[in-house]
Amino acid sequence: MASRLVPNVNSKQGESQCKEKHAVLLSPVGKLEISGCETGLHEIKLPKMSVLPSGSGESSATCEVCEGAEEMTEPLKQCTAWLHAYFCEPARTTSLPVPAFHHPLLRRDSFTRQVLWTLLRDVKFGEAVSYKQLADLAGNSRAARAVGGAMRSNPIPIIIPCHRVICSSGQTGNYGGGNLMKEWLLSHEKLQKEKLAY
Repeated sequence: MASRLVPNVNSKQGESQCKEKHAVLLSPVGKLEISGCETGLHEIKLPKMSVLPSGSGESSATCEVCEGAEEMTEPLKQCTAWLHAYFCEPARTTSLPVPAFHHPLLRRDSFTRQVLWTLLRDVKFGEAVSYKQLADLAGNSRAARAVGGAMRSNPIPIIIPCHRVICSSGQTGNYGGGNLMKEWLLSHEKLQKEKLAY
């Protein structure tokens, strides 16, 4: 069995450990490693992009599970379905369920969690907000720096779309998967949104 037992951070005595499962998706931006348990998704790990993938045409839009398909939990299946739609048929993401999250950061009551939930709920496909605007939306207009910290610690990138948070100057700002990936995701969304507008 490839599953690992991962102790729950902050777990109360007697709370069971997660049986974490892993899968790897081959996507237009490289291999995405996803992990989660029966309860929910733990993490999406992004590859670092050193070059932009060639051609943003439909032919390169694939998103297939290349490892771990036989052991996927329900949240992992929902995650792969959502990511497949995101890359290949973005209009479908609005009708698909977002998988349950089970990362400790998203279960603790904190400003970071509030920011991430606000981002997920309020900043739609093809939109972008500044760190300050997101701080406003999350209820603390002076917390732009804290928003930056929340983006850095986001365990579920792409689904919780921290790539949509940019600098007030219009520059993209930093990103866990590197600036090339952030630019690719933003232009992918802009392109797809323009197509859907016709």
